[in-house]
Amino acid sequence: MTRILMVCLGNICRSPLAHGILQSKLPEDRFYVDSAGTAAYHIGNTPDKRSIAVANQHDLDISTQSARQFKVSDFDTFDIIYAMDHSNYDDIIRIARNSEDTKKVKLFLEVNSWIQNKNVPDPYYGGQDGFEYVFKLINDTCDILAKKLID
Repeated sequence: MTRILMVCLGNICRSPLAHGILQSKLPEDRFYVDSAGTAAYHIGNTPDKRSIAVANQHDLDISTQSARQFKVSDFDTFDIIYAMDHSNYDDIIRIARNSEDTKKVKLFLEVNSWIQNKNVPDPYYGGQDGFEYVFKLINDTCDILAKKLID
């Protein structure tokens, strides 16, 4: 089984969406998807209500997810770790123990050649339209990623 971790800053906006979207596109008998944040701001909280709302609009329920902080042991648990932006990528690489750990870490949008800016924008301080944009960006990228992973 391939184990995939999606990581953003607080684990309440971008990574829960990426977690739910990718999980919905992959066969559960071959893939396990989870999410985490590099910061401890929201540990134990459900995703942001705006992330839950935009997911629900697309028949996806992420309301049962619970925010947690990325930990060093995640390098042992997961095969691939996708960071939502360069800042989180750098934070994860900073705590990597060796080259095996760093090889697992990828920038999420790198798989989407249509996107120039490889940072998934953080919609937290904006309105619902930002969450809708982020959902579409993540969904489109998860389509590409799921096809690569399944093939």
